[in-house]
Amino acid sequence: MDVTEWLLDADPSIRWQVMRDVTGASADAIAAERSRVAREGWGARLLSLQGDDGRWGGGTYSPKWVSTTYTLLLLRLLGLDPESSEAGRAIERVREGVTWEGRGGKPFFGGERETCVNSMVLVLGAYFRQPGPLLDALLERLLGEQLEDGGWNCQAPRRSHRASFNTTILALEAMLEVERSIGPDPAIAAARARGEAYLLERRLFRSRSTGEVIRPSWTRFSFPPQWHYDVLRALEYFRAAGAEPDERCDEAIGLVHGRRRADGRWPLQHTHPGLRHFEMEDGDGKPSRWNTLRALRVLAWHEGGSGIASR
Repeated sequence: MDVTEWLLDADPSIRWQVMRDVTGASADAIAAERSRVAREGWGARLLSLQGDDGRWGGGTYSPKWVSTTYTLLLLRLLGLDPESSEAGRAIERVREGVTWEGRGGKPFFGGERETCVNSMVLVLGAYFRQPGPLLDALLERLLGEQLEDGGWNCQAPRRSHRASFNTTILALEAMLEVERSIGPDPAIAAARARGEAYLLERRLFRSRSTGEVIRPSWTRFSFPPQWHYDVLRALEYFRAAGAEPDERCDEAIGLVHGRRRADGRWPLQHTHPGLRHFEMEDGDGKPSRWNTLRALRVLAWHEGGSGIASR
């Protein structure tokens, strides 16, 4: 089958990214398609579900995966243009009306206590153009929470002094988004380099000490990933960061090749249980446009030696 045509026969949120990352369409055509995300399909549906109080799902962080935090993360993955009027109205409602339960009315973009949650808030604040003292404080805190091994862990320092893959990928994605927003920053670049080394030294999914696969679930690809780590998510980070392909990614790239079906598509795998606003694909084991798009652009990065700074 023609995989590209299959990918293009999709929601605008997929189409515009295929046009940018696979077909190499013109900038004007890509922008026009991206603008549809706010007005049609999944993006428009998600925006319409925002409550008058600014929240989605009736909560700030829970219920998973329909709360305000996770809905905004999904809108970012869909590529909702942060400069669009629709995004502006939605974010204004969040900024003015959403607070953290049990935190004395602390505003959404002020973040919470936990490193994982604060990384999510930071990536959203940077993506949706919310610079200011609140995000500066979150960034400073995140930089200060980096562990000696180079990664991050939401259980540190109370329960663990060793990094977590889940927390580390969230922190790396957040700092990359901040640099896209404010420009290169030496402190952020140094922290990202240490975090990237943490993942690379473990070949993205193996124990550094034993060489064993840490969690088999990390070798199966989910969308949306929510707060969970997997190999494809890590490779997408390195691609988006414009990193030079590293030989320590080769085994992970081999996993991506191995997940490809005979018809050239990749399946959806290991969907994380929880509530969803609506279904975007046909379920685990079925061909996935999201995973196919993500895998194709990761392989193109690895084989071509250049990254695509996704927005």
